[in-house]
Amino acid sequence: MATHKVVPNTKNESILIGMRDGVTGKFSLRPRNEAVVSVFDSNFLIGDGIWEGVRVCRGRVQFAKAHIDRLFQSAKAMDMNLGLSRGALLKLIHDTVDANGMQDSDGIHIRLVVSRGLKSTPYQNPSVNIGLPLIVIIPEIKVADPVAKSRGLRLITSHIRRGTPDVKDEMWNHISKATDVQACIGANVVGADEALMLDPNGHVKTCNSTNFFIVRPGGEVWAPTRAYQMQGITREKTLAICRENGIPVRECDFTLTETYGADEAFCTGTFPSHICVVSVDGRKIGERDEEGPGPVTRSIAELYKNYVEQDVGRTRETIMAEVAPLSAKL
Repeated sequence: MATHKVVPNTKNESILIGMRDGVTGKFSLRPRNEAVVSVFDSNFLIGDGIWEGVRVCRGRVQFAKAHIDRLFQSAKAMDMNLGLSRGALLKLIHDTVDANGMQDSDGIHIRLVVSRGLKSTPYQNPSVNIGLPLIVIIPEIKVADPVAKSRGLRLITSHIRRGTPDVKDEMWNHISKATDVQACIGANVVGADEALMLDPNGHVKTCNSTNFFIVRPGGEVWAPTRAYQMQGITREKTLAICRENGIPVRECDFTLTETYGADEAFCTGTFPSHICVVSVDGRKIGERDEEGPGPVTRSIAELYKNYVEQDVGRTRETIMAEVAPLSAKL
C-alpha cells in the first residue's frame, strides 16, 4: 500500500461530499456520514460505474481536461449518458472544493465516482435503471507519506494477467477492479507493496494501481505499450516530459528479465506522482548503494512538478475554457 500511504488528517472526518442525484437531478453537499446511496444503486448491485482520481491544487483541478475527457470516454464506451456537459461537471467539482474551504490548499485528492444510477430491481440490464447516473465527488486532504515514498516500492509479479479488450478493456476506469484486487491481495500476502502484472503474452505491463516504467543501462526510459493497461494520465505526462527534455524514451514490450536488469524503475499515478521501485521479485533494481530514486527518476519527478505548477498556475476560467470550449458540442 506504499503507493497510496498518506499522512493522516483529521479534517477529513468533517468533509462535505458532493452528490448529483440521478433521479431528481439535484446536486447537494452532504456530511461524510450522511453521504449514502441506495441498496438499489448500480454500483452497489453489480459494480456498474466509472471513476476518476484527480488532484486539486489551490482550487484548480490538475490536468482537468485529460481527466474529464478520460471519464467521458469511459462513459461513452459503457453507453452511459452522464446528463451534463464537461464544463458542468468541472463546475460541480469546483463547488465541492469551495464548500469545503479548500480553494487555497495543496494536497487535495478527489475521488470522482459515477454510478449508472438507481435500479427498479436488482438486475444487470440498464433497461431497469431509473433516471440519470449518480455522481459522487469525495474531496480529501491527502499528502503522500514522505517516509514511504523515499523508501520506494518492493514489487512482486502476480500470476493475475491484464485482460484483453474484448473481455474487459483495461482502458476503462471501471468500478469493477476484481483482477487488480486479486493481484493486490497476492502482494499483501507476501508482504510486497504492490503487484507487477503481465499481459497475456507475458510482457511486463503495469502494477495493480499504478503504471510502471524502467530505466535501462545507458539511461533510456522504457514504458510498456498502451495495450492491456490503464490509460494513465501521469504516464502520458511522463512520456511527454521525457520527449520535451531530451530524455531518451520509448514505448515497447519488455520482459521480467529486462526489468530485473534495469538501472532504475518507478511507478506513476495521480496520487503518488512518481515513486521509485527498489526491488522486483526480490531482485534489487540497479547497482547503487544509496536508497531512494535514481538520477533519471529524480530528474523526471522534478520536471513533473514544474509541469503541474504550470497547469494549476492558470485561472479557473482558463482551465474551464480548455475543458469546455464554446465551439465544442457538449
